[in-house]
Amino acid sequence: MRIGILGYQGGIYEHLYMIRKVFDELRLNGDVVIVKRPHHLRDIDGILIPGGESTTIGRLAKRFSTLDLIRDLIVNGTPVFGTCAGAIMMAKKVKDSVVGEVQQPLLGVMDIEVIRNFYGRQRESFEIDLEIPILGNKPFRGVFIRAPAIIKLWGDAKPLAKLDDVVVLAEQKSMLASTFHPELSGDMRLHKYFIRELVKR
Repeated sequence: MRIGILGYQGGIYEHLYMIRKVFDELRLNGDVVIVKRPHHLRDIDGILIPGGESTTIGRLAKRFSTLDLIRDLIVNGTPVFGTCAGAIMMAKKVKDSVVGEVQQPLLGVMDIEVIRNFYGRQRESFEIDLEIPILGNKPFRGVFIRAPAIIKLWGDAKPLAKLDDVVVLAEQKSMLASTFHPELSGDMRLHKYFIRELVKR
């Protein structure tokens, strides 16, 4: 199994650490590659898009000719897990909490509408326990840093977790989007879910 992590910005190595831990726990013969160039996408079985600054990630992906390739992979069924900025990248519709409609390079593959900076800027970042039924009864510590929110879903997209009636985790076919940072929680259950339920199925 070969998992790619888009490597322009954000919690790249935190995700790499979590995926390798999942491989060890599930006793999978897996490899993780940091994706910066088109050839890094060769033969991958799943891709992870980390948090960071979604506009910067999108522009760099476009500049280095990986944006369209990743979109094609996802459309053709390659599983993807986007966290925070990654969820923004995956959304078909994006707005900003201050400026409204935004123009930025997106993958636009998931039937969700996202508002950037929904909870405010850096100083409004927070942590809170989330109930995520697909992971069992134990709460999952959600780390929200300049976090977006999923305000609308349609098509096959379905909510997996909410915070105060706002969707913070959603799934559609082989796509998983979280508005928080599971790679910073120390809890690898979401990464394990991605590998076991979306990539391996």
